[in-house]
Amino acid sequence: MSRQIKNIIAITFFLICIGLINVAGQNIDFEIRGMNAFTFILIIAVLIQIIFFIPSFILKTEKYYDLVGSLTYVTTVSLAYFAVENKTMIDSIIYFYVMAWALRLGIYLFRRVRNDGKDVRFEKAKRHFFWFLQYWMGQALWVSLTACAAIIAILSPEEDTLPVLAMVGMALWLSGFAIESISDYQKRVFRKENNPSEAFIHTGLWARSRHPNYFGEITLWTGIAVIALNTLNGIEYITLISPVFVYILLTRMSGVNLLERIGDERYGHLEEYQRYKRNTPVLVPKLSKDKI
Repeated sequence: MSRQIKNIIAITFFLICIGLINVAGQNIDFEIRGMNAFTFILIIAVLIQIIFFIPSFILKTEKYYDLVGSLTYVTTVSLAYFAVENKTMIDSIIYFYVMAWALRLGIYLFRRVRNDGKDVRFEKAKRHFFWFLQYWMGQALWVSLTACAAIIAILSPEEDTLPVLAMVGMALWLSGFAIESISDYQKRVFRKENNPSEAFIHTGLWARSRHPNYFGEITLWTGIAVIALNTLNGIEYITLISPVFVYILLTRMSGVNLLERIGDERYGHLEEYQRYKRNTPVLVPKLSKDKI
């Protein structure tokens, strides 16, 4: 399949998904600057990408891509949170959780690309206008679809209580955040002490899953969706696509597939790597770990 066809498919998918969640957002009787609040926030998410894409393409750099992604989460969810006058406990919990995740991940990824000097995902794409633009528009899609349940939950009126379902969601988020943070820290320490072109990480949480950070991220966004459940009504349930989208994105699109291919190219000739792949789950961590 040619890159042009892939671009058309990606753009079409982007428009369909944005259209669906925007329809769900129309159910909210809340406006920002005379426009439906959810539509306004979606437009802001796209505009932020365009603003930062232009200088990034001119300079042929990807160094600020992930940081801008985090900035977009912070901006969109903050717009929703501070637009609401009567904030509830659930509103504040969701806002704090998204802020904590976005800031931690954004700083981590920015430090990583600054130290490495490049991000292998963009080696070729950053030299081609529409190819590189696809990544930035994909980031707008990522933010919009991932945060849609959180944003609508904040904008929707609900009682200022903390039901059991919300507490279950909080436990899921805390578990996922801990797993993602610990696995990222373990990988950062490993990369400081080893050459990632020659050695692969298979200790700590990475001995239980080949991609524990992605498992943590899927888990924490599932937690956000569970917390938001009490606030959703009717067509708003479409926004529960959030953790499903995160799962598809990380396992079928830019995450696991790309890193598995890179790992096979770098370490496929190593017997210990082949044994690691045979004995270690791709995503969901196993309870025990094997010695490699």
